[in-house]
Order: sequence, then structure tokens, then C-alpha cells
Amino acid sequence: MSPTPRRPSVATALLAATVVLLAGCSDGGGGKGKDGGEPAFGPIATNPATSSISLPMDAYTDSDAEIRRMDAVQARLTEQCMARYGFTYEAPSKRPATGSADGDRHRNLFGEADPEHAAAHGYDSESGVPRPQKPAPPQLSQSASAVLFGTRPGETAPTGPDPMSQEEAEKVDSGVEVGGQKVPAGGCGREAYRKLYAPTKDSVDLLFSFGLAAEAHNRAQEDSRVVTALKGWSDCMGKGGYGGVGTPYEVIEKLGLQNDKAGPKAVAIATKDVACKREVNLVGIWAAAEVAYQQRLVEEHAETLALYKKQRDDRLKLAASLA
Repeated sequence: MSPTPRRPSVATALLAATVVLLAGCSDGGGGKGKDGGEPAFGPIATNPATSSISLPMDAYTDSDAEIRRMDAVQARLTEQCMARYGFTYEAPSKRPATGSADGDRHRNLFGEADPEHAAAHGYDSESGVPRPQKPAPPQLSQSASAVLFGTRPGETAPTGPDPMSQEEAEKVDSGVEVGGQKVPAGGCGREAYRKLYAPTKDSVDLLFSFGLAAEAHNRAQEDSRVVTALKGWSDCMGKGGYGGVGTPYEVIEKLGLQNDKAGPKAVAIATKDVACKREVNLVGIWAAAEVAYQQRLVEEHAETLALYKKQRDDRLKLAASLA
């Protein structure tokens, strides 16, 4: 049982939300956006390294390093809450370092795009990244478990109220008591999450910025200029003997690489994949589209994003105070 929600990485959030957001959040006009026309592109770089790409939503989304830092802060808040009830608790680490540099948060946004990585590792995005064993969950007494998870005896999950913010939680009776003290709704794990990500009723949803970035990604992929570049990439792949793939996201599944992303076959395909991207400047064109569609959404949601950014800054200050 995990006491708190787990945050996705930027790339994971974007790609996982692609289909959902296209159906639920877009305007139904494909890549055209609300004003009915495709946005003008700014400068289009020629085969840029993904580490050099800067997108408007970067100002509102955490890097992998910042996500891990927030995980540590959330763990510290959980430990402090447990200590109020007399329990010494060490929260398990949520995720190992990914090995990605902070400046390369978009490395996987367009599929494999680094010729050196493709030639050495194929599609194995975790090559060279340590894979530590997941630590065993701490053994908890019934009372400690009740405090951590907000559960009553015999429950595997809390059944009491689940307020959306800490401001609201402070006015709620969880119905769970340990050692004469009321346990926070959802337990210490949930309290830590609320204190960090939803301290007040006006807190913007943690995934709001990821959702906008995913929506922009969907629109960019359907932009006619990106569609043309994808067609050129696909044709190039077909001429190299790797036909039947329409986007870089289909390569692993359609070309049967699920079980061996770093073997000779994967390396050969990845090398051709990157070469084809460079032949049609797919990354340069697609990145320009991402910038244009993200900027449109930033302008449409300026008020909410300003509040989100202030609250994100507050989280970073809280992190600094607990360091």
C-alpha cells in the first residue's frame, strides 16, 4: 500500500496523457486550436539536440531532479507527522535517479533522437542507470499503520473523508484515533501530500501543467507541418526496411523490440530511426510546433498558470526550509 499518490516524470505524463487529453481536452479541431488556424512557427532549428530545446511549459513543470527533491520533502513531512504520534518512521525512497541531465528533460519527447545513444544502446532509455532493488516496506505496528494510512483496524485502505486540501482537512474528523490523538484524514502520508501540493482550497491540481503540455503535444503532432515531416520520416524508415511505422512511438511495438531494446536489431533500427529524423529535420520541426502550441495554451490559461507558478515557488521554499 502506498500512502500517497506518485508523480510521473515529465515524459511519462506527456505520453501517457496523449490519448486521454486529445479526446477530453482538445477543441476537436485536430491541431488547429481554438482560433481555427495553425499557429505560426518561430525559428526552426536544424536537427537540434533535445538538451537544447526549451519549451514554454518548462517554467511550470519540474525536472526529474526537482521531482525527486519534492519526493524527499514529502517523505520528510510524513516522518514529521509520524513523530507527532511517537513513531520513528523512515519513508522509503520513491524513485532512483533517472540518469537524465536536468537540461535534457525532452530527451524522449520525439522518440530516440540521439545518434550516439542509438548506436550504443538502441532504444534502452535506462542503459547505464543503476537499478537498485526496491527496499522492503517498513514493518509497522497496527497503531503505526493507522497513523500512516488513516485506517481503522481491519481496513486495508482508509474509508473516512478525503479532503482535497490541507485547509479543508484541518476542519475534518477522520474518525481514527491513536494514543488519544486524532489521526489526519488519510493518515500522515496523505497529510504530507496535501501540505506540499494542496495546502489551500485554491491549490491548482498538481497535474494541471502536465495536462496542458500533453494537450499541446497532441495538437503539435496533428499539425500539418509535423504530419508532413512524420510522413517523410516514415517513408525513410520504409526504404530502410522498417516499414509500417507511422510515428516514432510505434517503433518498439510494431518492429518487435519489446523484449530486446538494446540488442543488435534494436541498435540497427534506432540508428536508422535517428538518421531518418535528421534527414527530414523531424525534431526541429516538431519542437517548433511544440513551442507554438504550448505558447497558445500558456496565453489561454495565463491566470491559472500564474497561480500554479506561485504555488510551485512556495513548494520550493518549503523544500528549502526543510533541507
